[in-house]
Amino acid sequence: MEWHNARALMEWQLEMGVNETILNAPIDRYALDPSPIKAAKKETATPVIIPKVDPVAIAKKLAEPANSLEELRSAMEAFDHCELKFGARNLVFSDGNSKAPVMIVGEAPGREEDQQGKPFVGRAGQMLDKMFAAISLDRGAQEAEKSVYITNVLPWRPSQNRDPKPDEIAMMWPFLQKHISLVNPSVVIAMGNISCQALLGEKGITKLRGRVRQRHNLDILPMVHPANLLRNPSAKKHAWADLLTLKVRLEQI
Repeated sequence: MEWHNARALMEWQLEMGVNETILNAPIDRYALDPSPIKAAKKETATPVIIPKVDPVAIAKKLAEPANSLEELRSAMEAFDHCELKFGARNLVFSDGNSKAPVMIVGEAPGREEDQQGKPFVGRAGQMLDKMFAAISLDRGAQEAEKSVYITNVLPWRPSQNRDPKPDEIAMMWPFLQKHISLVNPSVVIAMGNISCQALLGEKGITKLRGRVRQRHNLDILPMVHPANLLRNPSAKKHAWADLLTLKVRLEQI
């Protein structure tokens, strides 16, 4: 068994509540041979030089030739340098209308997203849909002007829903950059701290939210993540203010 698969199996067992392992039959350790194990003779071996791999460079090489979302998805599926891939059930690529003027970039899939292969389908996703319905936007709308397009910084679920690591964000950035380029939205929503870190190179959503910023030739609007609103309902007033900012910006466009 490869170590990626072994690690994924152990993480799954931990999620299921396994906290100890036992054998089928007891062992009489007093009956075991107490003599020390003889040390193996040291042999001089020729050192093996393993070439260093730059996952960011490989990601760029895979992402650049993609001329469609289908080709980009295939390129991401072929990328084997992110450990999260080996512990995930599905690659979570996107949802919504790719011609929509608004592109929402979340952080990373959760358990429900990993199972269904779509972003924002859990409780936070339900909150997200309610938020954008308040300004007449719906990911399921047939008309592009009334729809939104949704993706994540990372396409694979981090174990235990932990925050993505900086190196994971860096290696997946070429794919996200190409994703945004192919969709070519009018406004990109940086949904949460991790998205702000990827798109703006900054963290601190409470300070960043509230106004549209221009980066990478894009209009980027930081917003509080729906999961945060579920934990802290008082922050909904900030989300509503940001939705109104988005609505005005779309009307201007």
